[in-house]
Amino acid sequence: MSKERLSMRKIKEILRLKWDQKMSNRLIARNCSVSRSTVAEYIVRAKKAGLSWPLPDELDDLAIENMLFSESCYKSTKNKSFPSMDYLHQELKKKGVTLMLLWCEYKESNPDGYQYSQFCEHYRRWVKKLDVSLRQQYKAGEKLFVDYAGQTVPVIDTKSGKIIDAQIFIATLGASNYTYAEASPSQKLSSWIKSHTNAFNFFQGVSDMVIPDNLKSGVTKPCRYEPDINPTYLDMAQHYEIAVIPARSRKPQDKAKVESAVLIAERWILAALRNHTFFSMSELNKAIHQKLIEFNNRPLQKMKVSRLELFESIEKQALKPLPERNYEYAEWKKAMVNIDYHIEVDEHYYSVPYRHIKESVDVRYTASTIEVLYKNRRIASHQRSYIKGGATTVRDHMPKSHRAHLEWTPSRLIKWSEEVGPDASHVISTILESQKHPAQSHKICLGIMRLAKHYSVDRLENACSRAISIKSYSYTSISSILKTGLDKQAIDKSAKTSESVIHPNIRGKEYYKEKEHA
Repeated sequence: MSKERLSMRKIKEILRLKWDQKMSNRLIARNCSVSRSTVAEYIVRAKKAGLSWPLPDELDDLAIENMLFSESCYKSTKNKSFPSMDYLHQELKKKGVTLMLLWCEYKESNPDGYQYSQFCEHYRRWVKKLDVSLRQQYKAGEKLFVDYAGQTVPVIDTKSGKIIDAQIFIATLGASNYTYAEASPSQKLSSWIKSHTNAFNFFQGVSDMVIPDNLKSGVTKPCRYEPDINPTYLDMAQHYEIAVIPARSRKPQDKAKVESAVLIAERWILAALRNHTFFSMSELNKAIHQKLIEFNNRPLQKMKVSRLELFESIEKQALKPLPERNYEYAEWKKAMVNIDYHIEVDEHYYSVPYRHIKESVDVRYTASTIEVLYKNRRIASHQRSYIKGGATTVRDHMPKSHRAHLEWTPSRLIKWSEEVGPDASHVISTILESQKHPAQSHKICLGIMRLAKHYSVDRLENACSRAISIKSYSYTSISSILKTGLDKQAIDKSAKTSESVIHPNIRGKEYYKEKEHA
């Protein structure tokens, strides 16, 4: 029976809406501002009293009330058997199990037992007595709640003596409350991702969803409907095939599970370690792991079963299997493809197909690889290099004209220049040795070689002789000499310095020849 009897006017309205308007209990409850269980109760009472719609005119309100609430029409159910509430609560956590299914199983062995509405009402009253974190229903393997504890643990660096406030990561499975905890040096993205990976390995499986708080490492821009997930966090989620559903801002009921776990972990793990001094993160994590075993084996109040027992019985088998390898931490950045069809990551340059010049691309980079994506499609992949100022170029990324240039190796350029003459050979060798970037010197030499298509070999050799005399080793200078006809004028022999430059950093043309034959 409901705590307070409804007015006869409201009772009649419930019966009218049910029997005359054929409305569902849910709509009647909303219409009459009462609970669904109350609607169900009065309908059951009316049926047991033999009432129907329309109500007989000869029955006044007092007569109807006596019929509804007489002991003969609504027998006491105190002596009826009822399944264990703990059993019902744990069964409901399993995928596909509903109160209707449990009631049907109950009625098979108890034909005279409670009807469905009363069965549900008894269970719901019991659930209300549980703590809020235990009260909420979560299907096994469905949700993993993650957060950092508000409390930190000091760790002393033995080398510098500096104290680091270790952050405590907490992860709790929704159905079993089975909990993982670890210490990390910070709440930065790398620590956040590593802690998730360690948690999945601890559980030996993956849930369908991860529910984080709106931490900046995980959620770039909080939003109730479409939160902007950090690209690395999203990348990790895709690797483990999970969905990231951040808790709503200022909605504690969304994260009651993990907040309860954080609170209990602070009491049973961190508080228990308060008098210990730690000199490394591994030492602290070893101590946390020991306390974590005790914590997960401790029986839950009001349920008389431990987190580990619940995990083993209802949740472990519901988790998805781990992928073959752990997620490799990756960072993301936006990059603009330069005119030389390269993008830059940590001062090293990587090629992309030349048709993407001046387009914005996404770059995913790990400790070992570089991936370039355009409109979420991978267009280039490289092994990561840490050479500052260097370049990693794939031949297929180059235009055809640039590929043709690759055929002209330094040794081949020197061989060509020797056929032109000694001064041309000297100019080409000097350019190859003096430029900071090989690609740049290669381009200058190809330009000089192209001049041979417009001028005779003798004129080009004379132009190189004049360039040496004025110490101007460049395509621009030699081209200008040819255009103005200065190559046809006599050169002051005393000003000409065709001797090879001697410097420890200059390798000489023989280096390129030896390299080609090596």
